Amino acid sequence: MKENNKALLFTAIAVASWSTVASAFKIGLRYYGYFELILASAVTAMLIFAGVVTFQKKWPLLRRLTLKELGSYAFTGLLNPAIYYLILFKSYDLLPAQIAQPINYFWPILLALLLAVIEKKPIPLFKFIGMTISFGGVVLISVGTEGIAGVELSKPGILLAFFSAFLWASFWIVNRRNKNVDSILGLFLSFMFGSVYLSLATLVVPVSMGSLQGVLSAIYVGLFEMAVPFIFFALALQKTTNPALTNQLCYLSPFISLFLIHAVLGETIYFTTYVGLLLIVSGILLNEYLSKRRLVFKKK
Repeated sequence: MKENNKALLFTAIAVASWSTVASAFKIGLRYYGYFELILASAVTAMLIFAGVVTFQKKWPLLRRLTLKELGSYAFTGLLNPAIYYLILFKSYDLLPAQIAQPINYFWPILLALLLAVIEKKPIPLFKFIGMTISFGGVVLISVGTEGIAGVELSKPGILLAFFSAFLWASFWIVNRRNKNVDSILGLFLSFMFGSVYLSLATLVVPVSMGSLQGVLSAIYVGLFEMAVPFIFFALALQKTTNPALTNQLCYLSPFISLFLIHAVLGETIYFTTYVGLLLIVSGILLNEYLSKRRLVFKKK
């Protein structure tokens, strides 16, 4: 099989995995509280990453890490999985899956804004076009669902979904410091520290892990939200000669996810959700397209 074909296969596995997890979150939250779900899921993902590091014989790379790099992973582990998924799962607990999921996909726009602030670089005027389109989609889903579809939504749930997108963008920024560290080893370290923090939290947070359905749901989430898609996405980027296409194909997952949310959870998908999600993704892709066009124009 050609390398680009392998990349497409790996991308398809990642997209298929991410497409199922919004439904899996809601199913898991039927049997577990959001803390139990993140605890069991994070430990599952950590074990998967450890298995991959073992298979790839990358444990010796640990000896090359500096104390500063380990400290960085101790912080990223606090962000993701610990705080990020606690916030994300709570938002799913309070909102329909079709509302929480699209708002979370707003993170690339927040990332651009955060980078502009941190790096003290003004955002090019043309990028505000895509940002405005995406923000319009978020507003339509958050506010228009009540006004147009007549469905009352949890305001705290909407705020938590926004905050989860902010946390994911923040994690991405912090994790850029570790670009010289193997990506899978880095994910193992983040989830190891995150699992330690969550385990320590059980000393003060009452937990009940007895539900078999809850355990199975958490294992599924750990596998197909936190571990498998990131492993295969990293492999796809290594194999492909067109990383932009690989990134863009990932935006198929929220639309496939809406179909599964309806089929598996029985949620009636609102018109505002379809249009809002389309606006969010269109704005992100438009910004990517305009950025490339501007780069090509500069080279000329």
